Amino acid sequence: MKTKELMQKKLPLGLTFSFPCKQTKLEEGILLSWTKKFKARGVQGTDVVSSLTNAMKRHQDLDVDILALVNDTVGTMMTCAYDDPYCEVGVIIGTGTNACYMEDMSNIDLVEGDEGRMCVNTEWGAFGDDGALEDIRTEFDRELDLGSLNPGKQLFEKMISGLYLGELVRLILLKMAKAGLLFGGEKSSALHIKGKIETRHVAAMERYKEGLANTREILTDLGLEPSDADCIAVQHVCTIVSFRSANLCAAALAAILTRLRENKKLVRLRTTVGVDGTLYKIHPQYPKRLHKVVRKLVPNCDVRFLLSESGSTKGAAMVTAVASRLQAQRKQIDKVLALFRLTQEQLVGIRNKMRVEFEYGLKKDTHPLATVKMLPTYVCGMPDGTEKGKFLALDLGGTNFRVLLVKIRSGRRSVRMYNKIFAIPLEIMQGTGEELFDHIVQCITDFLDYMGLKGAQLPLGFTFSFPCRQASIDKGTLIEWTKGFKATDCEGEDVVDMLREAIKRRNEFDLDIVAVVNDTVGTMMTCGYEDSNCEVGLIAGTGSNMCYMEEMRNIELVEGDEGKMCINTEWGGFGDNGCLDDIHTQYDKEVDEGSLNPGKQRYEKMTSGMYLGEIVRQILIDLTKQGLLFRGQISERLQTRGIFETKFLSQIESDRLALLQVRRILQQLGLDSTCEDSIVVKEVCGAVSRRAAQLYGAGLAAIVEKRREDQGLEHMRITVGVDGTLYKLHPHFSRILRETVKELAPQCDVMFMLSEDGSGKGAALITAVAKRLQQTQREH
Repeated sequence: MKTKELMQKKLPLGLTFSFPCKQTKLEEGILLSWTKKFKARGVQGTDVVSSLTNAMKRHQDLDVDILALVNDTVGTMMTCAYDDPYCEVGVIIGTGTNACYMEDMSNIDLVEGDEGRMCVNTEWGAFGDDGALEDIRTEFDRELDLGSLNPGKQLFEKMISGLYLGELVRLILLKMAKAGLLFGGEKSSALHIKGKIETRHVAAMERYKEGLANTREILTDLGLEPSDADCIAVQHVCTIVSFRSANLCAAALAAILTRLRENKKLVRLRTTVGVDGTLYKIHPQYPKRLHKVVRKLVPNCDVRFLLSESGSTKGAAMVTAVASRLQAQRKQIDKVLALFRLTQEQLVGIRNKMRVEFEYGLKKDTHPLATVKMLPTYVCGMPDGTEKGKFLALDLGGTNFRVLLVKIRSGRRSVRMYNKIFAIPLEIMQGTGEELFDHIVQCITDFLDYMGLKGAQLPLGFTFSFPCRQASIDKGTLIEWTKGFKATDCEGEDVVDMLREAIKRRNEFDLDIVAVVNDTVGTMMTCGYEDSNCEVGLIAGTGSNMCYMEEMRNIELVEGDEGKMCINTEWGGFGDNGCLDDIHTQYDKEVDEGSLNPGKQRYEKMTSGMYLGEIVRQILIDLTKQGLLFRGQISERLQTRGIFETKFLSQIESDRLALLQVRRILQQLGLDSTCEDSIVVKEVCGAVSRRAAQLYGAGLAAIVEKRREDQGLEHMRITVGVDGTLYKLHPHFSRILRETVKELAPQCDVMFMLSEDGSGKGAALITAVAKRLQQTQREH
């Protein structure tokens, strides 16, 4: 670099390393074993690229980026392929021997992906190490092997390559001399010295016309006095040894060519083999013999042999150039994914901001400004096992509406449920409030008919999963619709009154509406029935929310400071005041602007199932525009809002899913993806869902820490009741959520309990608890 005046430049580097290496990526290679007389200690089993990088670091003035480790065979193939696009095989016949070729990805079990092709370095020098060549190995091969640096290894190479041919000739001549068949039985001491006859001597002895004269000169130099007959015999030995080498090489090459032809399902294959190596270059007869035998063994292949002029280094540079281009693309992709990586510091910041918002929401003065609403639910007790009776429960939280009959038996903690699910059509979700509640009452009527309960007077719990301000357990004023609901004349109204009015209009039955509850609260109650430690309810599904049991003394909005009350945080609105702007990406902005409620529910839009797929879609569009995905082609489907559902994230991120299946999912979406595209899409999904789980974890850590401090505990055990499709179906979400809580609230042992029966059972339990508390108050 000094002589070429390159010291000031940062350069990409390709390393041609001609020894068997195990590669898991292009810029890494673990040396399996030294060959060709190399024996340097401490290198086998290590990454040679790391070793070179470390050596480079000792030179302060070098700035080099190692992008590719290439075998000389691969380099040769690449060099020739630059001049001839038909070149798909590389062969080295020099000091050592080896071959590589382009294999179909679908046949390489060791590498993920099944599209396109990858170069496989055969390391064929070790062919026969398992005994497969014993029928053709001679006593001379065995003797040579025993005297080598690696006995029992690289047996094919020892019958073929330049490092060994001269030695084979020496051993044969020695035996013939001992048997009195040469040199009148005279043996010179030189003939006893290992390595005295080299492959260049063999090549010289076989040279056309001057071969015999060369033979006489070489033998004389070894202290022998050969006759004309001796010279002819020695020349013949050289021919037999080198011809066998060419034959063996041709047979192995024919196997590769046959494989290529069969992979392509061709009757006839046209291909080029790139060749390099001193034996092939300096031996006068070698190329001709090799070509002739190959053509005889694969008559259905038209093979061109192309000599690599600039060796394997030009090829290494080619591979490095391609790697450099891919690295630049990778950097752009990483830049986008980095926006979704939250540092420990950021997560601690989010936890602390969430904590501040909790305090704001609980205080009278700041409550109206709080983005986290902290709504009192008037649920003041958890089930204690004495609850019993029959209860009706309604569950409205999305496009499906459930009506349930819940039978609770006391003491044994046994609950039986009967339910029916009714659809809520879009025109009713977005029609008038009267139409919506009339539809709900129609569904209740159908259910009561179905259960044969028409005249029964039953206490009812109403799970209503939208932000409500409650003045008591049976009053809930709708603050605003979420999740795609838009029914008019409901916001600012008491939903319990609206339900009562609709029942009156129907005038067929009467129900005792005891409690209106949020699905999050229902989830907490369901789990609290099984585990008395459960004081938090979490929903991680289409929407995102959390509730918990708060000390009454901390709730300024409600009279009294004895005991506890469940607070429905409505934390989906966290960040609506701009406190999350530092982690809010351009993709989040796109999703927000295209939603039904721009500027609202920021936290929910970064964490919940309704939006994650849409964030992924926005990223994929951007990467495609940058030419980093789908060959730069944005399909019509990709431009369709909502096409990338969150369930696809769960499927794509499944560990059991091969890239082929990821591509199938993308094909369903009309996205024609390559293997690389599939890997990038999987990474994008992972980045988005990981951030969501970490944000959840930060919010949850804020609440468990608050509970611990409020109770003045050094250490606390607490159970969180969880429900929601994202938590249940996503392969990694729950694990990342748990890990984040553990990191951010180390003094809390948090158990997570999956709510099996959802919020309907919870509504019935709240109704039962409310009935029990009413009873107790009456008695006092």
